[in-house]
Amino acid sequence: MSAIGELSSLRADRARRPLTPEEKAARRRENNRDNKTAYLFLTPWFLGLAVITIGPMLASLYLSFTQYSLLQPPTWIGVQNYLDMLGDARLHHSLKVTFIYVVVGVPLQLGFALAVAIVLDRGMRGLALYRSIFYLPSMLGGSVAIALLWRQIFGTQGLVNQLLGLVGIHSTTGWVSDPRYALWTIIVLHVWTFGSPMVIFLAGLRQIPAMYHEAAAVDGASRWTRFSKITLPLLSPIIFFNLVLQLINAFQSFTQAFVVSGGTGGPADSTMFYSLYLYQKGFGQLEMGYAAAMAWLLVLIVGVLTALNFLLSKYWVFYDD
Repeated sequence: MSAIGELSSLRADRARRPLTPEEKAARRRENNRDNKTAYLFLTPWFLGLAVITIGPMLASLYLSFTQYSLLQPPTWIGVQNYLDMLGDARLHHSLKVTFIYVVVGVPLQLGFALAVAIVLDRGMRGLALYRSIFYLPSMLGGSVAIALLWRQIFGTQGLVNQLLGLVGIHSTTGWVSDPRYALWTIIVLHVWTFGSPMVIFLAGLRQIPAMYHEAAAVDGASRWTRFSKITLPLLSPIIFFNLVLQLINAFQSFTQAFVVSGGTGGPADSTMFYSLYLYQKGFGQLEMGYAAAMAWLLVLIVGVLTALNFLLSKYWVFYDD
């Protein structure tokens, strides 16, 4: 038997026989040493988690049960802030506006992102360039500059009315100053920031084996059949991931409504997002305790909807196993 074979046999015998107390202690010391090294490298992350995330969250939870104006020490009032929210008509309106924004904007954004990803997946010259160009709105869409530009585009003398004039429709509507259309201009802005989910969809489409589509085409399946019976089921985990991610992001939208409405949520509170009303309560009216309670209500709403998505995912999300 060669030396390598003897060494392998010795290791196999050692693995089969029970460890002695000395060997168990030595292995335990080795594992503890490895764990200490891992925790040492994770220390900056744990510090950041405690100081930047958990600490402020606990402070916010405490403040939600107090009356706090930033200028005076907080005063404990129990659940009064949460009871006041039940009778706050403006808060209820902000929830309505936010839910319309989320329910309409998120599906439209994901649908548009998927359509663009399918077009790019067919292959074309300069794919990397097009992918970068389409991703730019996701990077810029939440900026103040783009929100200001959007306000000009949909203004009375903006680009939209100028384009309508070219086709014979002479409009003097200020789209962002009309309560009927102001929210929809922000929804259009949200749909325009489709780059991030589009890139994720494109990566998912690249993982679907072409032989599935080829076999279905040979059997006479139409394009729509191949899309609905092959592409969508295999892409459903990616759709679910994008849905949860964009749902959470949409509920946190703030900059667009703040800039387009000048921080007022107008006209006539038509763009009064929940996050904007929270900002007004906390930093405009200095009702920081009430704002903290509103923040925890938002956490609860997002948590419930996310949990509901995970619960319903077993009916439409398909994994390999």
